[in-house]
Amino acid sequence: MAGQKKLIEVVMPQLAESLVSATIAKWLKKPGDRVEQYEPICEVITDKVNAEIPSTVEGIMGELTAEEGQTVGVGELICRMEVHAAAGTGIVGDTSETSTSDQVAQTASTAGAMEGSMRNRYSPAVQSLAAEHGIDLSQVPGTGMNGRITRKDVLRFVESGNTQQQTSGFMQEERKEAPSSLSSEPQKPQNLSMDPSIPVRHSGIHLSETPKLPKIEVDGFTQGRAEQYIDITPVRNAIARNMRQSVTEIPHAWTMIEVDVTNLVTLRNKLKDDFKRKEGINLTYLAFLLKAVVNAIKDYPIMNSVWAVDKIIVKRDINISLAVGTEDSVMTPVIQRADTKNIAGLAHEIEDLARRTREGTLKLDDMQGGTFTVNNTGSFGSILSYPIINYPQAAILTFESIVKKPVVINDMIAVRSMANLCLSLDHRILDGVISGRFLQRVKENLESYSLDTKLY
Repeated sequence: MAGQKKLIEVVMPQLAESLVSATIAKWLKKPGDRVEQYEPICEVITDKVNAEIPSTVEGIMGELTAEEGQTVGVGELICRMEVHAAAGTGIVGDTSETSTSDQVAQTASTAGAMEGSMRNRYSPAVQSLAAEHGIDLSQVPGTGMNGRITRKDVLRFVESGNTQQQTSGFMQEERKEAPSSLSSEPQKPQNLSMDPSIPVRHSGIHLSETPKLPKIEVDGFTQGRAEQYIDITPVRNAIARNMRQSVTEIPHAWTMIEVDVTNLVTLRNKLKDDFKRKEGINLTYLAFLLKAVVNAIKDYPIMNSVWAVDKIIVKRDINISLAVGTEDSVMTPVIQRADTKNIAGLAHEIEDLARRTREGTLKLDDMQGGTFTVNNTGSFGSILSYPIINYPQAAILTFESIVKKPVVINDMIAVRSMANLCLSLDHRILDGVISGRFLQRVKENLESYSLDTKLY
């Protein structure tokens, strides 16, 4: 019957495979408020990231059955909404027969209004594939949510053979835009390194930013009390728990090596402007470091392992956890299958994960599956650090600040760009010999970069 309304139940969705519960941080709607389709109704906190729960239908907010600060299990009721009778089957909840995947599928089929905006939003994996095959993504049909182009769409487009003509055109266009900047004019490395406009100490993704100051709400400060009380957030609690578990269960050892990155500095200074113009993102030293680390792990796969009481499990995929600091915490989003990506692809992954970490829009899946952690402590000007292993991984490596120093080469003193690599290792799995060889390989990889190194 037209105009008939009914109440539907909204439950805590499965935001990620391993999620069992989440805490209601803030209700964005109160009973009686109108809720538009896709409009967030509340913010939730997990032990890793914060997220918003959107409504997949429009209606009127009814009873809130979970309070702010209350932890709710996945599948448990959080509120009820009044909707038109015909719209009730597409929302979270009411029930057992409505799974999360069903909701996503239904949302995709009814979200034509958002198609235009989602059509042009590409994931790093899609961008990397497009760059690899020289594809104009505007020509690729999208089958994802709201018409978004997925990785499978790009692969299907490649397999269809439609890329040959397009690639040819793309390459011609590339030659017009970038006239032999990489191959025919590599010269004047000395001038590059001596250019006073080139920063002497620059090593990471944060130096170009003005970091925010921590925003801390203090309880009792206005009453003249000597102590200040700061509530422990779920994220801070998770960091504390993981750090305690790491230092109590893992016997840490530590080693360091000094690397001459003069060639890397010259290479990066040569390519960064062109890369920024083509890709729209900064080319940081971290992308080169990750490539060097991943290639070293391929030679020493034991670095990519975990301790499992009576055995050591060596992981096949190399998933790099990237430590990214925010104003009040540090997160470790994961670059999945980093061993399959080139330097340009890694740069895109770094930019995407770092940006979403700072914006607080990481998903739980972004935090899963890390096998080795890299931390760019040099972005803070650090030259030496002793990192705590990201439990249960076997090791963590930090990249310290790049500093120009006098170095003796062939009994002569030269000014070179130098950086330290610091490695903390699980001494149950790794010993000094294997760790030292691994660090030597990372050093060799970094020092082997030249003006002929390709990003793609």
